[in-house]
Amino acid sequence: MAYNMERTEQVRHRLAHIPNVEERKMFGSIGFIVNGKLCIGVGDHADHIMMVRVGLSEYDEALKKRGAHPATMRGREMRGYIFLTKEALESEEDLDYWVQLALNFNKQLV
Repeated sequence: MAYNMERTEQVRHRLAHIPNVEERKMFGSIGFIVNGKLCIGVGDHADHIMMVRVGLSEYDEALKKRGAHPATMRGREMRGYIFLTKEALESEEDLDYWVQLALNFNKQLV
């Protein structure tokens, strides 16, 4: 699987100040694990280029954003996880929004 190394580096840079971040290859993506929990995945899939874990409280509102759709794996919607297309990540501010949303939820899991 080809990864978008530029986007991976952008996410890595945004997480550099966060303690307890690990990277793992998973689900055909680079998974960013924060405090032992999957937070963000960066890949290059037909239906998405990034996955963020936002939790249930932000899920419905986040899905209203351009380029965001429910994460579906093996035909099953994974509520609380969102797949992002290129349209969701057109600017640095867009990427900042999604990374921060995922980090905010991750803090609730600790």
